[in-house]
Amino acid sequence: MGGRPSSPLDKRQQQHLRGQVDTLLRNFLPCYRGQLAASVLWQISRELGPQEPAGCQLLHSKKLPRVREHRGPLTQLQGHPPQWQPIFCVLRGDGRLEWFKHREEYENGDRPLGSVVLTGYTVLTSQSEYLHLLDTLCPEPSGHHTQEEPEPLLEMPVSFPLFLQHPFCRHLCFSAATAEVQHAWRLALQGGIRLRGTVLQRSQAPAARAFLDAVRLYRQQQGHFGDDDVTLGSDAEVLTALLMRELLPALRAQTLPRLRGAGRARAWAWAKQLDAVHAAVLAGASTGLRAFQPEKEELLAALEKTLRPDVDQMLKLRERVLGRLQANVQGPLESCLRRKVDAQLPRVTQTLLSTVEAELTAVQTLLTQGMDRLSRHLRGSPSSTRLRKEVYSFGEMPWDPELMQTCYREAERSRGRLGQLAEPFGFFGTQSLVFGAQDLAQQLMADAVATFLQLADQCLTTALDCDQAAQQLEKVRGRVLKKFQSDSGSAQRRFIHGWLLCIFLPFVLRQLELSCKAELSEFEGDVLAVGSPALTIEGIYEDVIRGALLQRINRELKKALGASNMSCTLDGCSELPWDQGETDVETEAQRGTCSRQPGSSTEVPLCPLPPPGTFQS
Repeated sequence: MGGRPSSPLDKRQQQHLRGQVDTLLRNFLPCYRGQLAASVLWQISRELGPQEPAGCQLLHSKKLPRVREHRGPLTQLQGHPPQWQPIFCVLRGDGRLEWFKHREEYENGDRPLGSVVLTGYTVLTSQSEYLHLLDTLCPEPSGHHTQEEPEPLLEMPVSFPLFLQHPFCRHLCFSAATAEVQHAWRLALQGGIRLRGTVLQRSQAPAARAFLDAVRLYRQQQGHFGDDDVTLGSDAEVLTALLMRELLPALRAQTLPRLRGAGRARAWAWAKQLDAVHAAVLAGASTGLRAFQPEKEELLAALEKTLRPDVDQMLKLRERVLGRLQANVQGPLESCLRRKVDAQLPRVTQTLLSTVEAELTAVQTLLTQGMDRLSRHLRGSPSSTRLRKEVYSFGEMPWDPELMQTCYREAERSRGRLGQLAEPFGFFGTQSLVFGAQDLAQQLMADAVATFLQLADQCLTTALDCDQAAQQLEKVRGRVLKKFQSDSGSAQRRFIHGWLLCIFLPFVLRQLELSCKAELSEFEGDVLAVGSPALTIEGIYEDVIRGALLQRINRELKKALGASNMSCTLDGCSELPWDQGETDVETEAQRGTCSRQPGSSTEVPLCPLPPPGTFQS
């Protein structure tokens, strides 16, 4: 179970998979082109529309999302036949896991024995749970009794295992020396899995938004309504997961009867075969999307030139068609919402709200403890070197998996409840939802930490004694907490708002598929006359459904949060740029709100305060 060996696929199988990838791209790229056009129109309309006031108070952290590099010795089940062998494992900051035969090979920059991108993996630390998963992964055919011996190494107890399981890739089996090492690796690996999984969801690029919308529309065309975790990963990884799901039934029927081995060894062989198929599909999808990249860039540039002059006319036409279409589908739509949605919307909203509230409360507690710890060190007359270390530790809090786990576990605790409530609506994206909540906690912590360090550096000088400096930090602490509470409230509303749409919009579209889709043909001529892919009757129809849902969602959120917390519209909040906080910090310093204590620059402080810049992260 080490690095990927030569592919077990023959040339005929590889050629067949290339054909499957080509077919997928041929069917998907028209959806993508249409959504790229729609995203450009949306972007231009926002630029030309009324500008929302800046809503974010915190400075946006300039540190890119990452995981803290983690490394150390483990043992791995690898080789043919597999054996437990010592290795030196490294989790890179971009979420790639590598392993070497010896630590010296890593330190010398040698090539690893193996590596894997963690997208789509799950970490298991229970051997019995993993063995049960193997038993269900590849069950013995009815009436089949093999004479081959099962793999004994899989049955031997492992004290501190770390199993990395993937639905379409080979499994990775590691073992740690102690429970503490196992725990540290589990948190680090989970962070890498989340980082790789939410790359598209975190992106603010219009092309990323267009890609995710295109995936949803492509699947709806195939009759699959409802979000799930297929959109975790990069664009090529998402398309690979889509195709693997389509291929899986045929792969099972063709491959499983021919697999040799017994029980769990047979399951390993099946995972190896899937891994080869997945690698071939991923390579094809990556090549296809790279080939599409120049066309995409030309398309975006051309759309910008052609849409901008006619945007007013297009938006006016859209509003006219939307009003007429809304009148036609109002009856069935309202009936569906009353019968299918209204009874469950409050429960789903409240569960989401309580989950995010608990998580953000944990973030605020952790942030407060970190700021208080810095103040205590100042009052204790530390050396500049020691204070710099404390400031560095404070700046690294958002990327410390052990500290942030106190926040992340709040989202994990609600996973089962959220799944039970959302699954009746065809929503199976609970992992994506949990990851999104954890990303939100990490981003708010990173922004709050960056804001505190910026304001602290502006306020502290060598002219202050320790007590005066600590008093200044207390004032900064208060301001940062106020900013955090404001931003966390807005972020909470955006998060709940967005995920309620993810849960209910595909469900309502599915319910109205037969009764309302027939109404679209009479409006299609007006839209086609525009001659632009940015405006489609299907897109306008979806906006009608989304608008009706938004009214109910906003009303429910007002009940749950109170009118005082809904002073800005949710649509406006969802589009506010995160980097507005930087202007706020600069303005606050210019206004002199960080009041400096009087004193000449030649005064000798009563404690050795660090020079300016110490509090810059």
